Amino acid sequence: FRLALIQLHVSAVKSDNLQRACGLVREASAEGAKLVALPECFNSPYGTQYFKEYAEKIPGESTQKLSEVAKECSIYLIGGRSIPEEDGGKLYNTCTAFGPDGALLAKHRKVHLFDINVPGKIQFKESETLSPGNSFSMFDTPYCKVGLGICYDIRFAEMAQIYSQKGCQLLIYPGAFNMTTGPAHWELLQRGRAVDNQLYVATVSPARDEKASYVAWGHSTVVNPWGEVIAKAGSEETVVYTDIDLKKLAEIRQQIPILSQKRCDLYGVEMKK
Repeated sequence: FRLALIQLHVSAVKSDNLQRACGLVREASAEGAKLVALPECFNSPYGTQYFKEYAEKIPGESTQKLSEVAKECSIYLIGGRSIPEEDGGKLYNTCTAFGPDGALLAKHRKVHLFDINVPGKIQFKESETLSPGNSFSMFDTPYCKVGLGICYDIRFAEMAQIYSQKGCQLLIYPGAFNMTTGPAHWELLQRGRAVDNQLYVATVSPARDEKASYVAWGHSTVVNPWGEVIAKAGSEETVVYTDIDLKKLAEIRQQIPILSQKRCDLYGVEMKK
C-alpha cells in the first residue's frame, strides 16, 4: 500500500495550518496514498510558550477537520501531534489516527517528554507545560497493524519492541527533531528501530523554518525492515510517497528469524499497562 508523509510548513495561524494540511491530504489521496501522516505540531508552532494558547479538547476543531478529510478521501489519517490536548486541566502532546469512515481509531499521548540539555546547543523542557501519556497506541488497517509514537518516543527501543511483539509491521513517529539532534540521530534512530524489530519505520517532520523559535530538522523519512532508507525529504515543504511492501518484510523475517530466536529464558521486555 502507498504511504504519504506530509512535511508541512507550519505558521502561527492555526486556521491556515489546518486548511493547508487538509489540502495536502487530499493531494496525497489523489496520488493513491491509503495511509497519510501529518507532522508533529502541524497546527501550531512548536514551543512550550505556545502549548497552552493552541490547546484544544479532543474532539475539537482540529480533530474534527481531520475526521472529515479522512472520511472524504476514504483513507487512514494520522494527525501528527494534531494539537496540544487539554484534558482535566493538564496538557498533552497528542497524536490522533482516523479511519476511512472518519472514526477515531487511536489517540497517542507522547509517553516520553522531551527534556534535554546539550550545553551550548539546545535546552528544552516539555515537562514545564506538558504531562506524559501512559499507554501504547496501535490500530489495525486492512494492510497491517500500525504503532504510534511521537518524536522523543523513538529513542526508547523498548517501546518499539513492544509494538513488534503486538504484531505491528509499521511504526509511525511524527517528530520535530532540531538542528542539533536531527543531523546526529534522526536517521540513525529510525534505522535502528527498523532493523532491531524487522519492520517499517516512518517519521514525519514539519518543514524547516529558519525564523521559528524552534527550528525543525525536516527530512521526513521511511526505512524498510532491512534498514534501508527508501524515501526521504529535504528540509522544505513536500509530500513524501513510498510503497510499503509487506512481502519484503515477511521475506526478511524468514531469512534472518531474530524474532523467533530471542532468548526469552534469559531476557524480556513486557508491556505493563
